[in-house]
Order: sequence, then structure tokens, then C-alpha cells
Amino acid sequence: MNVTTGAKPSRRARAAGIYGTIVTASVLATAGGSLRPSVLEVLVFGTLLVYWLAEVYAEILAEHIHAGRLPTGRELRGLVGATWHLVAASYIPLLVLAVAGLVGATPKAASFLALAAAVVVLIVHGLTAGRAAGLTGWRLTGSTATAGLFGIAMVALKALVAH
Repeated sequence: MNVTTGAKPSRRARAAGIYGTIVTASVLATAGGSLRPSVLEVLVFGTLLVYWLAEVYAEILAEHIHAGRLPTGRELRGLVGATWHLVAASYIPLLVLAVAGLVGATPKAASFLALAAAVVVLIVHGLTAGRAAGLTGWRLTGSTATAGLFGIAMVALKALVAH
């Protein structure tokens, strides 16, 4: 299941979700604390939109223009739908950021809370990806932990930037 939509994602969508969550965490880690939560939300979402548009463009170039044709409407809708998970991955951390801002958390605290939410989303992505791949036991634990470590790395970077 997809963390943000509840639907079963394709491989491309799952990868886009993981990538989008990492990008979300990286923006929260580097810009969070110095910006009001509402401004940080716009920055995160805008950054993801640029990454998403670049991903769609790169896919069109790699898959279709290289073959000497543009994608059909159906192919383009499929590509847009699968890669939109890159942007959708930000929904939970941005919701946490918005709520934290509304209840009066400092920008630093709000960004740390949103970053913690991104870590949880990454862990869930790692777990669901591992289960979808049929992993069990230590292999599933490794898949889950690896995804979580990406988020932990962002927390460590944020701690370095914040001090």
C-alpha cells in the first residue's frame, strides 16, 4: 500500500515515493528552522514539483524521443500518475509541518517534527517494498532499516546545520 494514497503502487511509483520522501527530508534538513513553516511548505512542495517535472521530462526523452516518437496520451498519463508519487511523498511530512506551525511550534521544532514524519514514511516505504518483494526475516528488516537510515542521515545533517 502507498503511504499517502492507500493504493498499491507500481515499481516506478514506489521508487518515486522513496525518492520524493528523501528529497522532502533533505529540504527540511537544510532549510528547516530558518523559515516559517508556511514558507518551508512552499519550498518543499516547489522543489518536489521541479524534481517531478524533470523526472517526467527525462523519462519522455529516454523512452520516447530516443525512439523517435512522443508518448501517446495514455503513456503520458501513466507516466504522470506513476511519477506523481515523488510529490505525493511530501503530504504527510507537510501536514505535520502545517499542524506544528498552527499550534505554535517554533520553526526549528516544526521542521524537526516534519523530518521525523519523513523518517517514519521512509521506514514504511522500506517495509512495504520489502514485503512486496517477498522478503522476510532479516532481509525484510534490512530493507526497512536501509530506508530508515536515509531518513536518519537527513536528521544527522539537520543537526549539523542547526548547530
